[in-house]
Amino acid sequence: MSNSPPPVVLVFAGTDPTGGAGLTADVLALASLGCHGAGVVTAVTAQDTTGIKLFSCVETELVIAQARAVLEDMPVAAFKIGMLGSSAVAAAVASIVEDYPDIPLIVDPVQSSGRGDALADDMLDGALRSLIIPQATLITPNSLEARALAPGADTLDACAQELMSLGSEYVLITGTHENTPQVLHRLYGNMRLLETFVFERLPGSFHGSGCTLASACAASLAHGLDPVNAVGESLQYTWETLKHAFRTGMGQPLPNRLYWAWEMDEPEDTDSR
Repeated sequence: MSNSPPPVVLVFAGTDPTGGAGLTADVLALASLGCHGAGVVTAVTAQDTTGIKLFSCVETELVIAQARAVLEDMPVAAFKIGMLGSSAVAAAVASIVEDYPDIPLIVDPVQSSGRGDALADDMLDGALRSLIIPQATLITPNSLEARALAPGADTLDACAQELMSLGSEYVLITGTHENTPQVLHRLYGNMRLLETFVFERLPGSFHGSGCTLASACAASLAHGLDPVNAVGESLQYTWETLKHAFRTGMGQPLPNRLYWAWEMDEPEDTDSR
């Protein structure tokens, strides 16, 4: 057995007391894919699987202090940004990651919960566009988020072009929210469409699918995969977590990020009679 430590991914995200989304979900996905998840809390939420009740952003000084404590102690292989909640927190996080331009930065531009509840102030989109996206290695918006971040674009292809023009090296626009028989995820880079990934559409919606995907991408990049293969493997992993999702509350099912550990054969019959 190797004694080498796993790659460290530093996650900036909000909490979710259900464990279905947010920082808990990120750490579960990262652990499932062989990484150590270090977490900076950017916001605290009160939510269940049916929706958001309340959220409050963490003071920017504390956000910065959390991140610096990790970065001065551990070798970080990738950054993952999830819920920021406010433009002030976005500015604080941007000031941190800009000191580490060689570390891949994966951005899940969280604007709302899976049910559609707002998770950001009105100025966050502008802060993402001006401060975070220009530093991103990969941004993973769903189609609704892509349109919100690129309001002047008239197609999803044009949204991707605008987001790349802001500075993101790669853009993955997920297609779950689109009215298509199958789910089409489009990966862009070098100002063009690189690949379209096609998946079976699963019934219903899920609590924490976006967190899972972005964290999987961060894990794959932390392990050294090239971006196209990292995205492909991360999409497959995420689809499997949704296929094996479980409902433990009254609302949306939760992705089963440790599905592979649950797929165990029935115990063998050891009765010798």
